[in-house]
Amino acid sequence: MKDIIFDPPTKFDFKCADYVPFRDREVCERLRKISGKDLEKHWNPEQQHPEFNIKVMMNPHPVLIATLFSRLKEAAEKGEKYSMLLGNPEPDTYIPLAQLINYFQVDCSKLSIFAEDEWADDEGHIAPETYEAGFAHSMLKYFVYQIDPKLRMPLEQVHYPTNANIADYSKIMEEETEGGVSIASTSPGWTGHLAFIDPQSEFHVDTLEEWLDMGARLVTLHPLTVAQNSLHGVFGQSGYIQSVPPRAATVGPRDVKMAKERIEVHSLATCGTYSSWQRMTSRLVLHGPVTPAVPSSMLQLWKTQVYVDEAIAAPFGCEEKVGY
Repeated sequence: MKDIIFDPPTKFDFKCADYVPFRDREVCERLRKISGKDLEKHWNPEQQHPEFNIKVMMNPHPVLIATLFSRLKEAAEKGEKYSMLLGNPEPDTYIPLAQLINYFQVDCSKLSIFAEDEWADDEGHIAPETYEAGFAHSMLKYFVYQIDPKLRMPLEQVHYPTNANIADYSKIMEEETEGGVSIASTSPGWTGHLAFIDPQSEFHVDTLEEWLDMGARLVTLHPLTVAQNSLHGVFGQSGYIQSVPPRAATVGPRDVKMAKERIEVHSLATCGTYSSWQRMTSRLVLHGPVTPAVPSSMLQLWKTQVYVDEAIAAPFGCEEKVGY
């Protein structure tokens, strides 16, 4: 048998699978090579808002909690209304935030909160708040009911998508918040989705402007979103894709656009390991083209503070000796 000679690596060209939302390999390779503090630069200043700010730091999660708490406390002290658009499930955000509210005795009577999304079944029936893996369940259990009853917001100011309200969810949000939530807190999924704004048919329109004006609706989840969530604790972290609902109710791009403040955190890894599907997604979101194929890229258009964990900003490439 002829000996195999390990010459320098050769290029192997191929087209991405059809289900991959963003398939421009040339752009992806350019973005892959940006790492560390270089991620903080504006690589596309002609499209990025001057106040689209990126900060690479160790463990940005406490900064998110501090931001939500300080904004709420300031509004409460002034006797002003305040509103939050929140991702779920986030017990590690909710529990310390609720404890800070209790410790500092912050009056939440004028706080309104909105869950970004909720699971739905194959027929479009939205999961109830009693569903253990549900987003409303998490928000109620780990945030709302952790707040001292004498400080807690009225339950009519706690909102999440339901079968009864999904058609009017964006309208309800705009009316209660007088034009848009005070702050939208987000983090991108594997497809680059924001909330469950996936690159799917329910969000297909002819122009970017039309897409950015789309409100809340039901959506069929992208296969990568199902795979991603099978690794989440609520579904056992074991690739049990059959247990992940196939559809969801979600806010739309308009709800994020109308927010008065936006904060985004990129810090998701597989239980603290180096392994992370978010590392490449982060680069596409931050410096790729603004496109519905990478929904969170919309944030480049507006004033937004993005915090990127150093682990997500780390360089990456072919690691021949490393498996899963």
